[in-house]
Amino acid sequence: MSRPRPLVPLTIAGSDPSGGAGLQADVKVFLRFGLSAAAVPTAITVQSTAGVREVVPLEAALVGRQLAALLGDLRPAAVKIGLLGDAQVVRVVARALLPLVRKRIPIVVDPVLRSGDGRRLLPKGDVPVFVRQLVPLATLLTPNVAEAAELAGVPESRVASHTPEVLEALLRTGAKAILLKGGHLGGSEATDLLHLRDQTIAFSLPRVPGRRIHGAGCALSTAIAALLAQGHSLEDACQQAKEYVHAAIAGSRHVGRGARLLDFQARG
Repeated sequence: MSRPRPLVPLTIAGSDPSGGAGLQADVKVFLRFGLSAAAVPTAITVQSTAGVREVVPLEAALVGRQLAALLGDLRPAAVKIGLLGDAQVVRVVARALLPLVRKRIPIVVDPVLRSGDGRRLLPKGDVPVFVRQLVPLATLLTPNVAEAAELAGVPESRVASHTPEVLEALLRTGAKAILLKGGHLGGSEATDLLHLRDQTIAFSLPRVPGRRIHGAGCALSTAIAALLAQGHSLEDACQQAKEYVHAAIAGSRHVGRGARLLDFQARG
């Protein structure tokens, strides 16, 4: 009897040479959940744990050829999308993923619009293309507070003061569900909100003090994709992923002069 083919998730993201975020971190997170991932780079970054110095998007045609070769060979169990460097790349990725949406493959879209130190990653003028073409394909959209504000077209302060309205505005962009990552909000608890069409579910854990972390939001989205690939419900995937990232933050270490890197092998 032949053995079943292994589950292979796919990450589509930028390269981070520090290994703390982006493509390299996604592969580590998938491996932590027992999955060997396929990976398509969309951009080359010049960065370290101290911050991003330069972002060079790959040509959209090259990204498209990578996806065509890969998707002609295998069917991903889930897809995680991170940094897309310009509107042309957004269009190519959306076009390639449309057949997967029809086959109900889970797609987690992490809207990487700026780096942690504020550097623009997706040009502001290209965000409407991202919202129109890619967001409607998402099983789950995972913005942080700043990203939620930009995608909803509201001031950042309004995300905290009028959270239900902002979540509804994001849901109207076409994603099936929204996970608002609350790590950048204040308070002793770090609370993420999963917003569905009929309910909002809160996932809250004590904030780990004294940690400047590189790549926590990226790891959360990837962990959710890994768990969806394995057949978990969306609510369960969000809960388990949050527990994993909480443990990964608690075990984080300095490897350079900047932010800490997660303990990718942590057990939540």
